[in-house]
Amino acid sequence: MIEDLLNLGIARELIVVIISALPVIELRGSLPVAINVFHVPWYWAYPLAVIGNMLPVPILLLFFESLARIVSKVEIGRRFVNWVLERTRRPGRFIERYKRIGLILFVSIPLPFTGAWTGSIAAFLIGMKFKYSILSILCGVIIAGAIVTCLCLLGWIGAIITGVGLSAIAIFGWWRV
Repeated sequence: MIEDLLNLGIARELIVVIISALPVIELRGSLPVAINVFHVPWYWAYPLAVIGNMLPVPILLLFFESLARIVSKVEIGRRFVNWVLERTRRPGRFIERYKRIGLILFVSIPLPFTGAWTGSIAAFLIGMKFKYSILSILCGVIIAGAIVTCLCLLGWIGAIITGVGLSAIAIFGWWRV
């Protein structure tokens, strides 16, 4: 797919933005492509990925209900919307309990189904105000981008450092509850 886009003459930077805007993949997939495949410097790849990852967020926050209704008119679309809503309800409880901090933490975890897309849907479902949602999601995307960038630049050492750091944060969070 990436080669097809390159063959069409699309700039590598735009490909990074496009990949970042895709659900599930988001910046967790675009940063490794930018840094390790395209050899874009991290200080250029990071803002491109953050911008790309944030592009769908306002649309999702403002128009999710309308988009879901339109997509649900087709059987496969209805199944997809139901699947997304089921996946989002579980973390939505965590986000509802911890509000903005919960949304930041949820979006900042660099795993599939924990990014800006799912965070936007969860914020919409719990009725979080637009400005708080978008700021919390932006903070989470910035943190996730920093984590993924470190992993891309430092390899296994970065993975170990990140794992220890995330474990310490998790232990501290559980200890405080």
